[in-house]
Amino acid sequence: MWSFTKSTSLTTLFALAAAAQTINLADQLAAGGFQTINREVAKLAGTSDTIHFNEKADPGVAWIQGSDFSEGAVEVEVRGRDVLQQSFVGVAFHGTDGQHYECVYLRPFNFRAEDPVRHGHALQYMAVPDYDWPRLREEFPEKFEHSVDQSLDPNGWVNLRITVKGEAVQVYVGHVTAPTLQIHELGGLDRGMIGLWMGNTSGGDFRNLRITPAPSATTK
Repeated sequence: MWSFTKSTSLTTLFALAAAAQTINLADQLAAGGFQTINREVAKLAGTSDTIHFNEKADPGVAWIQGSDFSEGAVEVEVRGRDVLQQSFVGVAFHGTDGQHYECVYLRPFNFRAEDPVRHGHALQYMAVPDYDWPRLREEFPEKFEHSVDQSLDPNGWVNLRITVKGEAVQVYVGHVTAPTLQIHELGGLDRGMIGLWMGNTSGGDFRNLRITPAPSATTK
């Protein structure tokens, strides 16, 4: 397991080997290793590796300082809430700032929705600012969002894994072997920071972040 501090950046570790690196998020927070936008973050009491973000209007993101991701895999455990329209938790990647990034996120309140339309909106990809979710839903209905296994607990921990190869993005929700969602990237971003993301009015809990750069991916 890798331990990240102010003196040990993700970029440095990426250069050492194209192997999975696990980040203890509580340690990363203690080392001042987040650039947080529109959220407050704290270590979750009673845990050694979990961080909690508060609820607030508008999206928020916590960029991992020093991260520089192009292709490979990003995996994390997230926990939201089964509260309608108030829980949106996921991962931002290829970020340049708080307004330009790609994102994959969950809507836990739709995990077990009986309405098939709502259930089909449990998982979302977007690339802001040009391809936010309202535009994608209107112009490309059902292409950039998908249902998830209804056995997943909307109030519990959920494993979220994103793989990027070229313009292809695959998303795995839960411990599944087949992708839950497969899409082609939008927005033209191909490299940038990795962040923990929350949508409007949403807080969230995160732990066990793992980043695996592709063997062919170069680092800056």
